[in-house]
Amino acid sequence: MAALVAFLAGLPGLLAVPPLDRDESRFAQATAQMLESRDFVVIRYQDEPRFKKPVGIHWLQAASVSLLSSPEAREIWAYRIPSLLGAMLAAAACAWGATAFFGAPAGLLAGAMLGATFLLSTEALIAKTDAMLCGTTTLAIAALARLYAEARGGPPAGRRAWVLFWTGIAVGTLVKGPIAPLVAALTIGGLVLMDRKPGWLARLNWAWGLIIVAAIVGPWAGAVTVATDGGFWSAALGGDLAPKLAGGQETHGAPPGYHTLLAPLLMFPMTLMLPAAAVTAWRRWREPGVRFALAWLVPAWLLFEAMPTKLVHYTLPLYGAVAWLAAAALTEPMGKRTRWTGAALAGLFGVLLAGGTFYLVRLYGDGSDVPFAILAAALLAAAGLGGGYLLVRRAPAAADVGAVGLGLAGHAALAAGLAPRLDPLWLSSRTEQVMEKAQLLPEQGIADAPVTVAGYAEPSLVFALGTPTELAGAEDAAQAISEHRPAVVEQREEADFEKALSVYRAQAHLVATVKGLDYSDGKKMTLRIYEAADAAGPGVTPQGTQP
Repeated sequence: MAALVAFLAGLPGLLAVPPLDRDESRFAQATAQMLESRDFVVIRYQDEPRFKKPVGIHWLQAASVSLLSSPEAREIWAYRIPSLLGAMLAAAACAWGATAFFGAPAGLLAGAMLGATFLLSTEALIAKTDAMLCGTTTLAIAALARLYAEARGGPPAGRRAWVLFWTGIAVGTLVKGPIAPLVAALTIGGLVLMDRKPGWLARLNWAWGLIIVAAIVGPWAGAVTVATDGGFWSAALGGDLAPKLAGGQETHGAPPGYHTLLAPLLMFPMTLMLPAAAVTAWRRWREPGVRFALAWLVPAWLLFEAMPTKLVHYTLPLYGAVAWLAAAALTEPMGKRTRWTGAALAGLFGVLLAGGTFYLVRLYGDGSDVPFAILAAALLAAAGLGGGYLLVRRAPAAADVGAVGLGLAGHAALAAGLAPRLDPLWLSSRTEQVMEKAQLLPEQGIADAPVTVAGYAEPSLVFALGTPTELAGAEDAAQAISEHRPAVVEQREEADFEKALSVYRAQAHLVATVKGLDYSDGKKMTLRIYEAADAAGPGVTPQGTQP
């Protein structure tokens, strides 16, 4: 049931939202190339090696695309399926682990709250690593919790607990390197420091566990070492991981407290229960389940706050611990101050999210988008205000269920109803649609490949137009026209493009103009789509301009 909540949270946006820049489209494009080249060891984005993350998510995406679609179709939803499955796994594992300490009803609520959080339900619709990392890490920690609970008189854990722990660690490592082992190690360290009774850790069957990890991670690690002559590891560790530890990489630096300040927004609608979770952690820390949740949450959270580089999804693998504390709070009466604080916090952030939907329409929409904004805003505000009202009225379980249900509906209305209608944000997908209508996509078998793009280099356009897409300058775009290939030219390159056309003695026919925003860098863009004038035929006029 918890997995179903996560499924309902992520599915609408997964199907409706166009490919996103930059990370999602890079991951999807690299996976498409993996399927095209049949090289499942070395990860590449066009001609460049992509040595930042391990191969796990690409293998999962490749399996999904092979089963449900094809690399030629470029259907982004097929690349997103592993992320949705990762979110479902996280919710189910969260419920499974919490049940050992707090009972089945509280376990279900913990998993449902995690699955409905704004951040996880958003990561569930994005084809990259973070939802699957959350799923594998939560599975490993839940299995560890089962062993911990058994050692303290809880339900039997059985053999599957240690097998799932090591499997979660291994797959998490293959998906995003050291994060899953790091969270598990910090959790174990925290428990040992608090309990000073490490004997139960022998139940992890360390020797066999390390064999499982080696069997899952080792073959690819060895193959990529040989294929890249060790280049993958020097780039991944020295070029990606080390800069994140040394400073704010790629302008993503932030001071300590960043994750804590954003938590009420990113955990919405679980925001309702955050004060109660904090009170439970303070008062009941000696209980095994609460103590385990604190060992899972506090050390890793402090580490992520201390790191110079911060992105909002870094703490996502720890959200299950907050859900456990929130679920534990529902097993006993709440004080008046706790209830009112939770209601005020949920109401505030529900209203803020509602206001955010209208702000999006003001920036990127028009009058036809207002009904969708009203629907999304009403549902998000109702999740916070309605849940808060029920909490104040001494119905915490009903408040939690109501907030989760309305939050799911609000996220669906925002992700699947409003977001895809904000045309200025979807430059690449609109450009692809125009070129498809004009029969200029190389995959249609009419226009020659590759398309040359000047002045706009977002991965979403490469994913849309195909691997051979040439990201170059105005002179290259003019050369493409001279070779009867399509070209896409951003208006800042227009003057140089016209000069280069005269050099090549070529004439370009304007097919359409697409205007919008490159939200990755905040620049307004005007993309003009050209074909060779003689390809258009005599008397053919431009097909129109898209605002």
